[in-house]
Amino acid sequence: MNSSPRLPGAAPSASRTTVSRDAGALPPQAVMLQVLLCAIWGLGQVAMKVGNEGISPVWQAALRSAGAALLLLGWIGWRRIPVWRSDGTLAPGILAGTLFGLEFALLYSGLLWTNASRAAVLLYTSPFFVALGAHWFVPGDRLNRRKLVGLAAAFAGVVIAFGERAGAPQPNALLGDLMCLGAAVLWAATTIVLKTTPLRSAPPEKNLLYQLGVSALVMAALSALLGEPGVFAPSALIWGLLVFQTVVVALASYLAWFWMVSRYRATTLHAFTFLTPLFGVFFGAALLGEPVGATLVAALALIAGGIVLVNRA
Repeated sequence: MNSSPRLPGAAPSASRTTVSRDAGALPPQAVMLQVLLCAIWGLGQVAMKVGNEGISPVWQAALRSAGAALLLLGWIGWRRIPVWRSDGTLAPGILAGTLFGLEFALLYSGLLWTNASRAAVLLYTSPFFVALGAHWFVPGDRLNRRKLVGLAAAFAGVVIAFGERAGAPQPNALLGDLMCLGAAVLWAATTIVLKTTPLRSAPPEKNLLYQLGVSALVMAALSALLGEPGVFAPSALIWGLLVFQTVVVALASYLAWFWMVSRYRATTLHAFTFLTPLFGVFFGAALLGEPVGATLVAALALIAGGIVLVNRA
């Protein structure tokens, strides 16, 4: 994928990336870690959806970003990572963080009305919006025949996914799907900002800090404007899921991804990301009992195949 897997919009620093000599082939332990990361990201939509049952969606997303930002600051201090130097990234960093916040506001809110499995499939259309944006805004990243085939497959998958919503009994089901698709577009926009501004050479922890810190403020303000009740039904499960999203998804998995990208080729790693929507569909069905019909499977197959084609191009 042209963006890191939700790792929402985070990009490794080119200046700090030192790819190993055997980067073309992943050793078994690296394959296992990458599959684990995809499983964690796929499980994230389930955690978000269940978390909405006790915490308002935008406020939940704000708490996740705020908590992960504080933990990241601790990591930065412990590792003495130079993120405070002036490098021209403030304005694009604020923009990237704002896009990140709006993305998750849409995703969490969309999960009020759509299934976690559908959200995972629609969110991972982001690589195709990245490919389209990169063609216009990223020098040397043009569309080629393979990417066009991948984009066509993805578009067909989206059409099939939305076609299933025709005549759906839930009046807000289509709205939920559209919000998740909008989140994918914002994720892609964040990635384009990272590729085309001084953020591309900033430490990855600094990019992530911009996204987490700014998004926490943006979503907290948006939650207040929406009049959300905040935490309205706290329970051990709800708090546990918030901790999982904050510590495991938003911090640990992203840092592990940065470590992987520093050692192996990003194109090799990105080829695995088609597994994330597969895991999302699996966990949605296994843990929430969500229906997975032939239509969704067909959409998933087209989108996952398109991810592979775009990443291999």
